[in-house]
Amino acid sequence: MAKRVLVVEDNELNLKLFCDLLRAHEYVAEPVRDGREAVARAREFAPELIVMDIQLPHVSGYELIEQLKADPVLKAIPIMAVTAYAGREDEERIRAAGADAYVSKPISLVPVRRCSGKPDGSRSTERGRGGRGRGWRRVTQKGARLAPATLAPV
Repeated sequence: MAKRVLVVEDNELNLKLFCDLLRAHEYVAEPVRDGREAVARAREFAPELIVMDIQLPHVSGYELIEQLKADPVLKAIPIMAVTAYAGREDEERIRAAGADAYVSKPISLVPVRRCSGKPDGSRSTERGRGGRGRGWRRVTQKGARLAPATLAPV
């Protein structure tokens, strides 16, 4: 069964890119354009991963992460924060809100696959290359690498 990913992104082009990329790799992607709808949609859709933009109008990604992690039903869903912010302080603030993973834009599918595993449930063996301009910066949980599909430290 395909993994379900809720994508919260206000930029129409980025949202389409995320969803198309996920669907091309056999994920079921559910787009959410308005952050004010994210918590309710998460309850309805029951995703196995939430991809959360941090810069949203009306409500910030930080606030949404805190709301999701405070909800007894939704708190176990891993959240991968996606942001153009790339500073160490930004990452710390994102993690303090409750994000399980952090990725700076631009993004590739590798971090998503690390957080959620392959659609068939097997573990991903892909490794990304860190550094700016190479698609993604880092995917970590409290400073440790993530084991594919589990969000457990390696």
